[in-house]
Order: sequence, then structure tokens, then C-alpha cells
Amino acid sequence: MRLIGRRTFAKFNRMSIQAALIDLSGTLHVEDDPTPNAVEALKRLRGSGVAVKFVTNTTKDSKATLHDRLCKIGFQLDPSEIYSSLSAAVTYVEKSKLNPFYLLSEDARQDFPPEDTKRYQDSVVIGLAPKAFNYDCLNKAFNVLLENKNHQLVAIHQGKFYKRNDGLALGPGCFVKGLEFATRRSAKLIGKPNPYFFEGALDGLDPSSCVMIGDDANDDIVGAMSVGMQGILVKTGKYLPDVNPSPPPTALVENFSEAVDWIIEKNKQKSA
Repeated sequence: MRLIGRRTFAKFNRMSIQAALIDLSGTLHVEDDPTPNAVEALKRLRGSGVAVKFVTNTTKDSKATLHDRLCKIGFQLDPSEIYSSLSAAVTYVEKSKLNPFYLLSEDARQDFPPEDTKRYQDSVVIGLAPKAFNYDCLNKAFNVLLENKNHQLVAIHQGKFYKRNDGLALGPGCFVKGLEFATRRSAKLIGKPNPYFFEGALDGLDPSSCVMIGDDANDDIVGAMSVGMQGILVKTGKYLPDVNPSPPPTALVENFSEAVDWIIEKNKQKSA
């Protein structure tokens, strides 16, 4: 992990923010409810001239489902503005020419190539899949990995938990770790906080002119800052006050709307 030194901070202080990567679940919304004033805040952010991209480790929903949900609860966006860990995983599977066994929800599975029944399954791709986290499915994944030492375990992400309306819920991380322990191999991590994910989301943009807004101190903030971005941590979703990330966030605010206020004010100061 690269820590943020004095020269980097000095560079941040000279730069206006040109683009924002925005986490979805817990930051922009919690299930089907926007966080306070988030719909209006997104409009203000766009109106200020800052480019936006929506980035998420959500692996339960396809991109089409994510886009439909966000539009239904009042947000205006194009599907091309969504960059998910599923998107990055699909690219990885295609480039590596894998034929995986999938531990995914039925909806998320739609984003991936169809299974090639003429080939052996040569990998396991795992995301958030509550209905697939049972003994039979996990044992199948275990045996696919054991068949050949070169078979890969691909973790779309390994989040510990996520926020639902009824409280915090278990993420896929413990199942990833269980398969790692049982097979004595390390997973290839695709989603946040992996630099692979952030570099794909930035798509050539200068990281020092970009900011990440998220509710996860490690996956969102530390991950983004490790590639040279600024990070705004919001106190919604899975935010926990006793978690102290290193390096600390560039800013700590109550919610997404206040994060937008912070960005607009910062850019005004730079243009003054």
C-alpha cells in the first residue's frame, strides 16, 4: 500500500476535482431508499461540471438490474456510467479464457459468458450469492479447484458485510477465505480495494484529479487513495466509527449530499 506523502498532498491542493467515483449501496442508496438528499445532490454534482462514474462491489445484481433500480428510485444515469466488480470480472474471465463454475446469483450470472459444456470447468468465480452458499455448491467449488493446481479461485470481492434495511448482512468474504483455507491457494481478487479495479474504473483519468466517495473505509477509501485518488468517507451504510483507515480519508462527512457540497466548495476555492 502506498501512503500519501507531503508531495502528493501538495499536488492534491493544486488540483481541482474533475471526476468522482461514487459507491452505490450504502453511499448513494440503501436497498430501495436514496440516502438523504442524494438524488438532488447528484444533479448538483453533474451541474458543477464534475464527471461521474458509479463504482460498486455489488455482485448480486447485473448491470441492467442495477441501472433499473437506480432509475426507479429517482437517479438519472446511463448504464455506461456503471462500473462494477462484475464488469471487471467479466473482462478478466474473457481475457483469461476461463470456463468457470460460478457461485453467483442468477441475475449476476447473466453478465458472464455461457458455460462451454465441451470443456472442463477450470476455475471458480465467487461473488455475493446467498442461495448458492450451501454445502453442495461450496463442495462443488472445492472439488473444481482441487482437480488441478492451476485452477483459479476468482473472488469478485471479499467484503465482510454489507448494509440492508434490516441491518448488516454477511458478505462473500468468509466463503472466499474458507475456500482458500480448504484448497491452500490464494484467490485472485477483482473488486475494490484491488488497484486492478480502480485503474479500470479510471480508464486513463489522472487519479490525482479524481475523488472516491464511499462508506467502506478500507475497500472504498484506502483502495482509492492507494492509487493516488482522494477519498471522502460518508457516515451512511456500513460506516463504522471505530474503524480508523490508514491513510485517513481526505474528508469525513455525514452523507453523499455533504460530500457533493465538499467537492463543489473545494473546486470554487481552486478557481478563486
